[in-house]
Amino acid sequence: MAMKRIFSSALAGIILLSTVSCGDNAIVRQQTEQATISLSWWGNDARHEYTIEAVEKFQILHPEIKVRINYSEWSGYESRSRVQMISKTESDVMQINFNWLDEYSPDGEGYYDINKLTDIVDLSSFSEDMLKYGTVNGKLNGIPIAMNCMSVYINKTIYEQYGLEVPRTWDDFFAAAKLMKKDGIFPLSGGSKQMWLFCMSYVEQKSGKKFITDDKKLGFGRDEIKMMIEMYCKLVEEKVMPPIEQYERINVNDGKYAGIVAWVSDAINYCGTAIESGYDYTVADYTAIDPAKTGEGWTAKPATLYAVSANTEHPKEAAMLLDYLLNSKETALLQGVEKGIPLSVSARKYLEEAGQLSGLQYDASQLMENNPRITPMDPFVEKNETYETFIDVCTRVIYGKADVSEATSELYTTLKQLYSS
Repeated sequence: MAMKRIFSSALAGIILLSTVSCGDNAIVRQQTEQATISLSWWGNDARHEYTIEAVEKFQILHPEIKVRINYSEWSGYESRSRVQMISKTESDVMQINFNWLDEYSPDGEGYYDINKLTDIVDLSSFSEDMLKYGTVNGKLNGIPIAMNCMSVYINKTIYEQYGLEVPRTWDDFFAAAKLMKKDGIFPLSGGSKQMWLFCMSYVEQKSGKKFITDDKKLGFGRDEIKMMIEMYCKLVEEKVMPPIEQYERINVNDGKYAGIVAWVSDAINYCGTAIESGYDYTVADYTAIDPAKTGEGWTAKPATLYAVSANTEHPKEAAMLLDYLLNSKETALLQGVEKGIPLSVSARKYLEEAGQLSGLQYDASQLMENNPRITPMDPFVEKNETYETFIDVCTRVIYGKADVSEATSELYTTLKQLYSS
């Protein structure tokens, strides 16, 4: 029993013995030290559960480290993190969105340079091209967990009921709407950011211009902005999709929406319940004017990244947790493909061995990885003000509160101001 108590004590922390001289007396002190670090992330209940379990396993392997956890859904996480980044009270290790690099670390100083932690974090599991996404001014501010791209998920069961094949072109969606609208079914659906990017891809294909140029300038002029607004209004007016203010994700489950635009990493989150109900879902080719050029106008980015706080007092321990979350077998098997198909070669190997690389999300990821026309996304396009203003002006046009010319001027002015700020 005595040996068991000693062993348990050792697991609780690192035991330090120090001798302090005081005259002829020697005082032996026993101290238990444990570094405390914090981890934060956002997501759904499933993500919370497996991340908590992964942290528990990490603490068993490293009893000298205690991990405090902070998590919530996206909107609460984003607003809280904004305050924490400004006040420098952010977590030691944190899940961050791609555009946060541009917002909080434009010079590369906003997050810890993970290049300084390579004796602990195994970067050999990531390609140089992938690490470039998290590099700012030569500093590795974040490591991408998986790649992401807006994708089109189609309810084949419903489409086949109308004698339709999986849509490949914009015209295919308008043709489907003519058949489905009499039954109150929309061929497509999506939220604000999804429709912003969806319409943007159409205009890039139609105009041959990029929304953001390679030299980081606004590539769309007034004509292209007008085209985006007109396309959104046409999608709504011809019943291809519900207007954003009426969009409800639950309608994917009951078949009122026969398709949805969503991230690769959200495939199961959006379509899983419908699949469980018996609907056959598939990922469609990237919608194109010319099906032979599918992928043009579509962009990819890291689904999410892990970063280390520039203000951490425990960079070594933070690096140990970071490596465990990215590369360990334990985390890989718990996380599966919920955050997307992992970029870590090690994590992907563990999933392949376990037979977990399959399903709708994996199919969407493979479609993205194997399409050479998809280009890197500029973080600017995800600024809240961009797509919120877009949806606002489009809504006013639809309800007769503004004409297309007025909406175009307002959106163009907003975009110019945002990009020059």
